[in-house]
Amino acid sequence: MPARDWVGVEMLPEDAVRKSASVAAIMVTAAALAACAAGATEPPGASSAATLPPTDGVFDYQLGEVYERVDRGAGPVDIDVVVRDSTAEPLEGAYNVCYVNGFQTQPGDAAFWLERDDLLLRDATGGLLVDPEWPDEYILDPSTAAQRDGIVDVLGPVIDGCAADGFDAVEIDNLDTWTRFDRVDRGGAHVLATAYVERAHAAGLAIAQKNAAEITRIAHDELGFDFAVAEECGVWDECGAYTDVYGDHVLQIEYPDSLDEGTATFGDVCRLPDRAPLTILRDRDLLGPSSADYVYRSC
Repeated sequence: MPARDWVGVEMLPEDAVRKSASVAAIMVTAAALAACAAGATEPPGASSAATLPPTDGVFDYQLGEVYERVDRGAGPVDIDVVVRDSTAEPLEGAYNVCYVNGFQTQPGDAAFWLERDDLLLRDATGGLLVDPEWPDEYILDPSTAAQRDGIVDVLGPVIDGCAADGFDAVEIDNLDTWTRFDRVDRGGAHVLATAYVERAHAAGLAIAQKNAAEITRIAHDELGFDFAVAEECGVWDECGAYTDVYGDHVLQIEYPDSLDEGTATFGDVCRLPDRAPLTILRDRDLLGPSSADYVYRSC
């Protein structure tokens, strides 16, 4: 479906991979937590309370269907590290990473963000911009301090809620919006990222850089991210950009459709000297083991 102006836009059905409950509802349930983190002043890299994810064991990426054990073809096995949406429950006994879309809006949240459209990116004509690959997601605009404060007022409590629910870390998605939309201010995006880092650390969470291989050194050294979540770095030959900076603390996900479009197999990815220790192949829709289209393999 091509992207359209948001005036009168017909919303797509919520995608299983990017699902999230209304931000407004999350704010209500997490509002009591906001005050305790609002005064955080620790520098981005100083996260003494945060624990990094394990670098061995069984890893899974569950932004679609959630389940307790993975099936690698020889029967179900327990999961050691898992990423789940902020609206899902953490998995008992595992290291849990909470997914938060920090630079774009979530499917189903259009009405909420339209009431705060000063926080959304506009094109040269004043129309609201959307992601052409996710046409039910607005792009957040971190250009000014007031806009960044407004965005954090919305998403800060979501991060706090991840901590309250028992997650160990948070993954902030779409850090790379400034590379895909030239109207996004790069400096403002980095300042917003730092605000997310500070909020996560104040809540006792580690925080993952999501993609954006071109700024990995900056993301770690200057913005303060603790580890990385990298999609398709094997396909794009950029795994070293993450592992050179974060070492073994990289969670790597590859998808069959992208591998099929290139010349590499998942076996080729597993043989890469710079791939992450925890590297998996998942179906694009992140389905559960009961689905015929479920895919899960690990290196």
